[in-house]
Amino acid sequence: MTSQESAPPMRADARRNRARVLEAAQAAFATDGLLVPLDEIARRAGVGAGTVYRHFPTKEALFDAVILNRMEGLVRQARELAGAGRDDEALFEFITHVARESAAKKDLIDALAGAGIDVSANLAGINRDLRSAIEELLARGQRAGAVRSDVGIDALMALLRGIVLAGDRERDDKPLMERVLSVLCDGLRATAAR
Repeated sequence: MTSQESAPPMRADARRNRARVLEAAQAAFATDGLLVPLDEIARRAGVGAGTVYRHFPTKEALFDAVILNRMEGLVRQARELAGAGRDDEALFEFITHVARESAAKKDLIDALAGAGIDVSANLAGINRDLRSAIEELLARGQRAGAVRSDVGIDALMALLRGIVLAGDRERDDKPLMERVLSVLCDGLRATAAR
């Protein structure tokens, strides 16, 4: 039996407070990255610092919870795209989404780039799930003849980390980011392998 199975259910007010803290933390991390103090997150959530610490004893635990939620969304999106029947464009849609989201949300940048915090064991499973979902998009795109056959998952993950970092550094230059995204996608297309 896991600790989650044996833990008593949370009271309704505790669930609401936890959700408010996560929402405030997501917004704070998205704009300020890891620099935002837990007390500031408590203020933004409209709760006391003790409430934050009761649910998330460390900033790393709170950051992990926010990133877990974000990465679960990326896994869902990748799987939806894989099942949508557009194998020739699904990977490119996913890459575009990641690039645009990362330019606006510093927490994703920090997580994918590994800046400042070790990704904990709590996120190891979702990291594997995300990699697997992206690998499926890659394989489908290659089978459809839309993605270069000489690109493997390791290279693709490195390219995704690169576009995420570029999104952080060039977030105020949207035309440049769109050009970088276009070059990346064009370089992955099967026609680029000539």
